Amino acid sequence: MKAVILAGGAGTRMGEETASRPKPLVEVGGQPILWHILKIYQAHGISDFVVCAGHAGERLHDHFAREQPEGWCVQVVDTGVATATAGRLRRIREYVSDGPFCITYGDGVADVNVTGLVEFHRQQGKLATVTAVRPRVPFGVVTFSENGHKAVNFEERPRLENLWVNGGFFVVEPKALDYIEREDEPWEEGPMTRLVRDGQLAAFKHDGFWQCMDTPRDRQLLERLWLGRQAPWKIW
Repeated sequence: MKAVILAGGAGTRMGEETASRPKPLVEVGGQPILWHILKIYQAHGISDFVVCAGHAGERLHDHFAREQPEGWCVQVVDTGVATATAGRLRRIREYVSDGPFCITYGDGVADVNVTGLVEFHRQQGKLATVTAVRPRVPFGVVTFSENGHKAVNFEERPRLENLWVNGGFFVVEPKALDYIEREDEPWEEGPMTRLVRDGQLAAFKHDGFWQCMDTPRDRQLLERLWLGRQAPWKIW
């Protein structure tokens, strides 16, 4: 099985970190976040990767031209600088036409059970499966007493118990790419909405650790966890 990594976005919210390099090459613990993602998949027996390059894509080409460590097979494919995520997937279709494959973003890590996810996908018999996660509020949450004047609880960055969001880590059949109508649409909007409409999207609930790296603050959090040997995504 192959895993496709969406690594072409500009990553503008990371500021100077991504001015001249793709966000997947921003380092956590001395290694690009992309390295951590590939290691997660490798821990579940997946070592064949297609990396969808875009912004500063030559840096990704150079990185893997210099080294393909860890026993990986990595194909870096130029999918355009301004192409939306659905368009990137359409452009790599020839690389994943022989069976179900995984998709994830090049900026998020989790201790998701990829083996269990793939098994779940096969059991559901749908064209696509998305991993659903419960996000954390980025602020401290105050709970008030009934009269509304006394704080009775404070919790820093609590998890939203009743809200599940797209955590990436998809498994899809090649036929799911037929749901892409235009290259300028995000995979997360048009195609996924159409899959839901046709009853072809399953959801795999992941209740463990998940963290995307959207901002420098997110990177600092991941760095602290890694350096403190408290990185839940390190399953290898």
